Amino acid sequence: MTTDLSKPEAPLIRVEDAARWFDVSPPWLERVLMRRPRIDLRAVDGITFDIGRGETFALVGESGCGKSTVARMLVGLYGLTRGRILFDGEPLEKMSQPGGRALRRRLQMIFQDPYASLNPRWRVGRIIAEPLLTHTPMTAPERVARVSELLLQVGLDPADQNRFPHQFSGGQRQRISIARALAVQPDLLVCDEPTSALDVSVQAQVLNLMKDLQRRLGLTYLFISHNLAVVHHVADRVGVMYLGRIVEVASRDALFSQPRHPYTRMLLEAIPDLHGNGKSRTRVAGEVPNPLNPPPGCTFHPRCPHANERCRTEAPLPIQAGLSVVTCHAVEEGRIA
Repeated sequence: MTTDLSKPEAPLIRVEDAARWFDVSPPWLERVLMRRPRIDLRAVDGITFDIGRGETFALVGESGCGKSTVARMLVGLYGLTRGRILFDGEPLEKMSQPGGRALRRRLQMIFQDPYASLNPRWRVGRIIAEPLLTHTPMTAPERVARVSELLLQVGLDPADQNRFPHQFSGGQRQRISIARALAVQPDLLVCDEPTSALDVSVQAQVLNLMKDLQRRLGLTYLFISHNLAVVHHVADRVGVMYLGRIVEVASRDALFSQPRHPYTRMLLEAIPDLHGNGKSRTRVAGEVPNPLNPPPGCTFHPRCPHANERCRTEAPLPIQAGLSVVTCHAVEEGRIA
């Protein structure tokens, strides 16, 4: 049996037109009596991307754009309103079916707030060993040994497993969260703003730890953040989200050096100039529209300096523009250099 070396490796994660809507309608009786319509919040409204093995794919955007909803969709915490997500070629909904535990083990999540994601009544050893109880047949001594190994991996002492979460700093708690996520040797870690609750100096330590673990263990990351400096440090490719949709996908270097979508440019222009080149910082213009009543056509058009009538009435489709995949009429028509 021969292997076709020219055939590209299939991505670990493939997201195809995935959407998640939430019903935020008034109670049924109120809708009947007051004749009010049903209301859907389109938190994620049809996104498509993939993540290669060993890659860090970052999703960025302003608060409320749907990044955290995507993270929860990828680990099965939220179901899909439409579309599908494939993990290593298998539909993600298989996780909730009989025999789906092996698939669930391969996807783990690191949450944003290390103060809220750890049970304050449990000792650290029990917190980290909990996935081992669910997914492995390990004996109690084997679990203790594995927890000690994991604590060493994340830069903590094996003796720390006898302490409670409140006895640790924020950065140490996030290391405990990372150790818990690594307990069952996953392939994909979904990181939902894992450093946003930490001091800047501690952020760098945690990010460097995550990059080191990725190299040593061959991990794949979906990294959610609104901090572009953090994204530039960790990402291989970047997807920019706006109001539930992805408006641009590119490699990190291409996105930061040659942004194509007006929204991406707006975000990058708001970053302070750390190199002293005399570049002025431009404040992000306008307000994010109400997601319960998004604008027609391109949802970014009320804030876009390049919008025309087509942008106001027709939703754009993704196109290849240079090194980026962009969803923008102005780029398609050449109205943006």
